[in-house]
Amino acid sequence: MMSTNNQISVEIPKAVLDEVTQKLQDCKTLLAPYLQGLTVEQRKKLFKMGDKTVATVQKVKDYLETNPEFAPAYMDKTEFLKDEAVVTGLSPLGNLANQLASDIADTITIAGSEALISALFYYGTTKEAADKGIASAKPIYDDLSQRFVRKGNKAVPKKE
Repeated sequence: MMSTNNQISVEIPKAVLDEVTQKLQDCKTLLAPYLQGLTVEQRKKLFKMGDKTVATVQKVKDYLETNPEFAPAYMDKTEFLKDEAVVTGLSPLGNLANQLASDIADTITIAGSEALISALFYYGTTKEAADKGIASAKPIYDDLSQRFVRKGNKAVPKKE
């Protein structure tokens, strides 16, 4: 059954959306020279760090400073330290960006669900009015009904 339970009731001012967009664009621009993208194939081939391995790399960094005699000759200590610093520096930003993206996605999902339910109610009312011969409802119903064409096994959404 479709619900009319309203879980979210906010209006985000356009000025706030514009400012956030600009700030996110500024962040992207600031970091662009330092970030690198991967293809799906490249991502699959890489040896990946997880929570435990981050701690291991940081421990090795500490030991490298206190006991450098154990560093193999073929290890590029400078590059290792740079890579570790990038992980340490970007991880909090990644966490914040993921949290923001998740909150935005959840808010879009809630608001979208509520908007779609209301739209379906309106669609159902225009269908009912068109079926009863109300002339002004027919063109609205005809236009909206194109959005609810059956595809495969999916039924046309119905008002409940």
